[in-house]
Amino acid sequence: MDNQNINYSNFFDVKHYNRSYRQRIKSRDLISFQVKEAESDLLIQAPVLLQKEGLSALRHFRNVLEEYIRKNLEFKDTLKPYPFDNFAHPMIKEMIKASAICQVGPMAAVAGCISQYTAERLLTKTDEVIIENGGDLYLKSSHIRKVIIYAGLSPLSNKIYLKIDSRKKGIGLCTSSGTVGPSFSMGKADAVTVLSNSAALADAAATAIGNIILTKADIKKGLKVAKNIDGILGLVIVKNDRIGMWGEIDYGLV
Repeated sequence: MDNQNINYSNFFDVKHYNRSYRQRIKSRDLISFQVKEAESDLLIQAPVLLQKEGLSALRHFRNVLEEYIRKNLEFKDTLKPYPFDNFAHPMIKEMIKASAICQVGPMAAVAGCISQYTAERLLTKTDEVIIENGGDLYLKSSHIRKVIIYAGLSPLSNKIYLKIDSRKKGIGLCTSSGTVGPSFSMGKADAVTVLSNSAALADAAATAIGNIILTKADIKKGLKVAKNIDGILGLVIVKNDRIGMWGEIDYGLV
């Protein structure tokens, strides 16, 4: 399989906290570079080097988030939807909206939202960008890209790739796991990967659906929940040796 179109989703366990998994992310037609600010660590791929612009965008949107949290402390810690704020920045509004749709706290949408807003800022400089933020992706590409799903100790881990067509519109592809990585989940899914044009919604939905997957018998329940979340394009759930898919999922075997 051609490596130029491969990205990895949710490639996190204890030994990958240093994000060494990024050594496997290769796109021969794009330049890869990293930008970091506090806890945010983005791998950006684009046809041209936009490291300065990427760092500037990341700092801006982190400042928006941090300033809002300083004035609204509950926003950071609540695990429930946050009251809508007509005076908030559009990014904050999108996090609040996504959390309300999925019935989770607004910070469940933060990684996807930061990725998308940073990407959209860079898309004023280029027509193609891919941002990976802790396993959550936002893609706007002139080519169909392949994303391999890592699912911890599941025998299906690294065995399936998704074909992501973001040629017409950007796609958020976000993953939640209860068995891999440092992100908080009430469930035990090996991977719950959600596709949406809104990365904030994809991130929040992955968290919400991941919270209810305790055993592989819960996969059907998770698929049912996804069907009732307006704005989700597709879903993949991996638990142990079982997988469930729904929606606009085009996949292949590695």
